[in-house]
Amino acid sequence: MRQYSEACERNKQPILSIIKPYLQYAKSVLEIGSGTGQHAAYFAAALPHLIWQTSDLRSNHPSIIAWVEQSELPNLRKPKELDVGKRYWDIDPVDAIFTANTAHIMSWQRVKDMVTGVGKTLKPGGHFLIYGPFNVGGNYTAESNKKFDQWLKQQDPDSAIRDYDDILGQARHNGLALIERHQMPANNMLLAFEKNSSF
Repeated sequence: MRQYSEACERNKQPILSIIKPYLQYAKSVLEIGSGTGQHAAYFAAALPHLIWQTSDLRSNHPSIIAWVEQSELPNLRKPKELDVGKRYWDIDPVDAIFTANTAHIMSWQRVKDMVTGVGKTLKPGGHFLIYGPFNVGGNYTAESNKKFDQWLKQQDPDSAIRDYDDILGQARHNGLALIERHQMPANNMLLAFEKNSSF
């Protein structure tokens, strides 16, 4: 049941190097859309001071559970069922939320729902870390992203590479301020937000 993603294997170290400083004081992290479970196992092993809570739609749980059980890490939790489109998330407040390669496989409405849920679930001063490909100013940042976006839309018309400014707008609406936009390998980005303490 333990699935393997070559993309996860390639990007796990570059992602860890960026998220680690944001998580140095965190005690609890929610990962939205844990997918195969590879990232969770790798990051939890590298960040033993915090609890890494996996989550996804129930259909993706078997592989995540297999990675959790194989890792035998005391700080890695089996997945919670999370549909970002639901108004109420059965998730306790957390210090940080991480998600990778999810925004482009959701409809735009679900992306907005996700950011709204993040704003509600994240503790004041906590960090929201979102990784993936993003357009800037309505334009692709690379030809490979343009081809990827075309492929996504062929698979599902509601899927698409999202625009950086649109993500920022939703974040601001939910009390999340951009700290930094990190350029990542393979024409990806990692956007780091902090929840306003007054929100």
